[in-house]
Amino acid sequence: MLQASNIHFCIQQRPIVNTAEISIAPGKLTTIIGPNGAGKSTLLKILAGDIVCQQGVISYNGQDLKNLKARDLAKIRAVMPQHSQLSFPFQVREVVELGMIALGDRADQSIVQEVMEETQTWQFRDKLYSQLSGGEKQRVQLSRVLAQIWGESSNPRYLLLDEPTSSLDIAHQHQVLHIASRLKHKNIGILAVLHDLNMAAAYSDQVIMLKNGRIYQSGSVEETLTSEKLHHVYDYPIQVFDHQGYHGKHIQSLPLHQNSAIVKTA
Repeated sequence: MLQASNIHFCIQQRPIVNTAEISIAPGKLTTIIGPNGAGKSTLLKILAGDIVCQQGVISYNGQDLKNLKARDLAKIRAVMPQHSQLSFPFQVREVVELGMIALGDRADQSIVQEVMEETQTWQFRDKLYSQLSGGEKQRVQLSRVLAQIWGESSNPRYLLLDEPTSSLDIAHQHQVLHIASRLKHKNIGILAVLHDLNMAAAYSDQVIMLKNGRIYQSGSVEETLTSEKLHHVYDYPIQVFDHQGYHGKHIQSLPLHQNSAIVKTA
């Protein structure tokens, strides 16, 4: 279990994450949703250990994050940030191999090829990373973090994704979240920041609703993704109706000049 208790983080005395309590279970896909500036990316960075929280405790499988060495942490959690910069002229395959270097191991070429085929990037393997489009780079970065946790392990592991679908077309958005869902069967817990509410409805086992740095609600799709709660979190009229293909949910809103959202039930 990835657990955070009473975590708090401020910038210039302004709370960015305010006394949050979180549990991420292996075998589950949890999404964080909320408006811009709600603290979603900051919360994910705190849980990853990239930002030190000013109070509270974070633990991975019962071990305090502060006591985990970098190599030990790399064996149980992989992180895909919202933006990744590379200054050197790496080939695409070399970028993916970096995910396994974090473990202190030489790259297993069978794993590298397998994850790249999963993300449909194997055909780019010999290209320079800098020559790829934004969406292609995002899929390569996903391959890199998948390589880090793709091998078998007896311990629960965790994959943290910050807006993994932001630069992707609709087909690749579904592909990425489908891959993440399949990882659940490897005893891996996935935490993803998403903006697309219908994607969150379709793939989540648990949803964390964040507003102004506070967790407003967390729970199942059915408990969280209601018209009233979404309206409160986003300060915008949103309605949710039954839809067989989206965990029983379909979410839609109309342009700002409309008084309310109209949703057609499929």
